Amino acid sequence: MARLIIVVAAYIAAQMLADIGSLKIVVFMGLSMDAGTFVYPITFTLRDMVHKTIGAKGARILIVTAAAINLAMGAYFWFISQLPGDPMVGAQFEFAAVLSPVWRIVTASIIAEVVAELLDTEAYRFWVRRVTTRYQWARVLASNAISVPIDSLLFCWVAFGGVLPSAVVWSIVLANIIVKGAVTLISMPLIYLIPDNRVKIVE
Repeated sequence: MARLIIVVAAYIAAQMLADIGSLKIVVFMGLSMDAGTFVYPITFTLRDMVHKTIGAKGARILIVTAAAINLAMGAYFWFISQLPGDPMVGAQFEFAAVLSPVWRIVTASIIAEVVAELLDTEAYRFWVRRVTTRYQWARVLASNAISVPIDSLLFCWVAFGGVLPSAVVWSIVLANIIVKGAVTLISMPLIYLIPDNRVKIVE
């Protein structure tokens, strides 16, 4: 139970941090990318760990709940940014400049997260049911190989398509896939921290 609480908390925290980070576009290793890409990929492995513990149904509930929390977070930040600052402190424009959400990016993040994470759930479940229950690292690798490109394409084109030049959008897509793939490889061993509950996995 303690491990489940830790993993669920880490999953939601990573989702929130990624959505906040996505508000800034940075250059990393010569490629344009949203800063949320540094954190978001670990959510796929964390989702797999939840899946191992409480099954596919529980993982789906967590995915939808995290999306609702991120939407509420964006609405809360927007609400705070609209309130006047205390004159004795100052206008505090910095808060709105940093955290007031760009709703197109927030929407793109949530759509991509829900679609990609649900696909990751089904790919992981299919691998265990139809391929093998051995080689747990392969489950993570196979499911992420499907969800990472789809997440990157959805987020980048919904968020930036028609706003940024196509070459920049494709650069962001490529950077997303490369960084997310690297984080997948780094975080893959985490799957072994959760005992393998085969009954739950196939539910």
